[in-house]
Amino acid sequence: MSDSIWGYQPTTGHTAGTDLTGYKVEATDGSIGKVDKHSDDVNSAYLVVDTGVWIFGKHVLLPAGTVKTVDQAQRKIYVDLTKDSPEFDKDKHIGDVGYHDRVGGYYQTHRGI
Repeated sequence: MSDSIWGYQPTTGHTAGTDLTGYKVEATDGSIGKVDKHSDDVNSAYLVVDTGVWIFGKHVLLPAGTVKTVDQAQRKIYVDLTKDSPEFDKDKHIGDVGYHDRVGGYYQTHRGI
């Protein structure tokens, strides 16, 4: 829980260690997809979302700071963003510090929190 874009806000209802894989992700303008992978790492927490039919075969990386609410009962995550997200290639971008910085900057300016 953090003021950083890479940390969950205290009001989200997320508990570190909870497996979010498979949770549906909802943006302000509709469904994004389902969580394929997530990390609770301090100052580097994120969700990798499989967009499914929205953008066929694509994934997006969402910093934890974009999460508005985690609904455990409905297995849904609500983010304070639209569906417009930068391209993410998990084979190329995982561990890429420069990409991490660019994505963090993008979401820092686009989140409504």
